[in-house]
Amino acid sequence: MPWTLNGLADLYDALRADGYTVIGPVHRDGAIVLAELASADDLPYGWGVTLEPGGYRTHRRDDDAAFAHSAGPQSWKPFLHPPRVKLWEGRRTEDGGFSIEEAEETPPRYAFLGVRPCDLRAIGVLDHVMTGGAHPDEAYGARRTGAFIIAVNCTEPGETCFCASMGTGPRAEAGYDLALTEMIGEGRFLVEVGTGAGAAMLDRIPRREADETTTERALAEVAVAADRMGRQLPEPGGLRDLLAGALDAARWDDVASRCLTCGNCTMVCPTCFCTTVEDVTDLTGEHAERWQRWDSCFDLDFSHLPGGSVRTSGKSRYRQWLTHKLGTWHDQFGSSGCVGCGRCIVWCPVGIDLTEEVAALRDEREAQGG
Repeated sequence: MPWTLNGLADLYDALRADGYTVIGPVHRDGAIVLAELASADDLPYGWGVTLEPGGYRTHRRDDDAAFAHSAGPQSWKPFLHPPRVKLWEGRRTEDGGFSIEEAEETPPRYAFLGVRPCDLRAIGVLDHVMTGGAHPDEAYGARRTGAFIIAVNCTEPGETCFCASMGTGPRAEAGYDLALTEMIGEGRFLVEVGTGAGAAMLDRIPRREADETTTERALAEVAVAADRMGRQLPEPGGLRDLLAGALDAARWDDVASRCLTCGNCTMVCPTCFCTTVEDVTDLTGEHAERWQRWDSCFDLDFSHLPGGSVRTSGKSRYRQWLTHKLGTWHDQFGSSGCVGCGRCIVWCPVGIDLTEEVAALRDEREAQGG
């Protein structure tokens, strides 16, 4: 049964009363970023975004909508899979040995307010990668287990969004505790319940049963958003076969001539998960620490073996990223690694658009009669 809320202050207060650290979008330094909210008033009311390959701008809207903006530079990944984590530290002992103390972390009890459907699917992908195998990441699991997720259905897709073609939006289908659809211009939100925890939270705040007109209007606006995407990709299953047959395509040379191999696309991607481990010591050699940090397949050392790096060219590293993200991820994890958020397009310094690259690879194959 859907409900309606007048504003989000009561929901925020109930989350805080339960001990949650509430994370949500805020307008800061010319971007809409994710940060801890001091109150529901911190949400980016009245701010929208304009997106293009290699370009991001915020602008004032003619209304006070809280969620009429698309994906910003951050996903929710840094809160669940932080960019840098201490694994252990050690000190030299008086007898000449070395004592190791593993790092202990008590993660905050997060409530994520404003999770887009594409990012909601990305969290699901990370769940599978980080906890679904034979060697689960226990620290990730601890952060994820306590998280309360409030999704927000999209009615204002961005110019670089393509979640509809990836089957990841604009409506949240599963994986949330509560899902909101903003009635723009009215200050009201349609609320759908996804879990028992979500129902219990909703029971604690003033709400009213949604009438049929409100429900139909909200669902219709989300459905219309699916037809207003700025980009699209072929069906995910078809991408796997396309990329498997395009390893020698001439298009890789074209994109390599533009790619800076900076790794921005992997840093902003909500599903890229690769890490490396580095050890650091102080100048005396008495104290050492081991840290896990994000890594990127665009880094020359990422594929380094005793004989040298396997992927020495920018061409090979871009090809590895794209074919894994859209193709071999299916073989490894049973799904696509792309959720259609468009961040890699927006935050590429030279504006490389993976939807354009896929289209070019498809055109090249068709021209060759493939």
